[in-house]
Amino acid sequence: MTIKTTLAIGTAIASLMLAGCADNPRRASLKPIATAQVAAYAGPDNLANAGSIAATTEIGYGATVDDGFSLPAIPTGKIDPQFLRQRVTFTDGLQYEPGTVVVDTPNRFLYVVEEGGMAMRYGIGVGRQGFSWAGDAQVNDKQHWPKWFPPAEMIDRKPELEPYRDGMDPGLSNPLGARALYLYQNGKDTLFRLHGTPEWWTIGTAASSGCIRLMNQDIVDLYERVPMGAKVVVRQGSERLAQR
Repeated sequence: MTIKTTLAIGTAIASLMLAGCADNPRRASLKPIATAQVAAYAGPDNLANAGSIAATTEIGYGATVDDGFSLPAIPTGKIDPQFLRQRVTFTDGLQYEPGTVVVDTPNRFLYVVEEGGMAMRYGIGVGRQGFSWAGDAQVNDKQHWPKWFPPAEMIDRKPELEPYRDGMDPGLSNPLGARALYLYQNGKDTLFRLHGTPEWWTIGTAASSGCIRLMNQDIVDLYERVPMGAKVVVRQGSERLAQR
């Protein structure tokens, strides 16, 4: 491989770190599940690792090894505190069952509804695709360190991605990060994703592309907290296109 080709691929991968959810449905995925298969919501009393729950301060952003991958620590002092994982009062959540995920796109928050008007809140980053869809959906697929498949049209635009036509292996440079939740509506893939990213500095912003991204440590926490079949409500505001 020539130096020029290596640099081109490196540049493409760097840009794809913001591409997030623009993946191909060819991934190894689960079929839509029946209601009887829905697992229980992993609320505050049911999580195996109680240390992953934040009260009003950040917890669980240190360096860790996850499935053999070394996640670096996140410099929380450089992040607006409102975008760190924390339990908050969320009276809007009273209209939903515990375990419902509410994505507040314009305000850059994702909530997991709990009992009594409370919720676990995460900061999110929103890409162009993240402004393209709103409504109610269901988590019908969850992937641990997912493989990413760039769409054929993306490969046609960026030939340097040809090595990934059969998928990019999981890893720290994979645009979907440590976990991905795939949203379906009426049994069909919406192509809308909740996924991880190592680019913590994009949380709270509108990035160039991608869907809804969370810091890798947060998507790991969310993955354990939200069961298959969970309802997801995606809210949009007047802001429809990413500005950065």
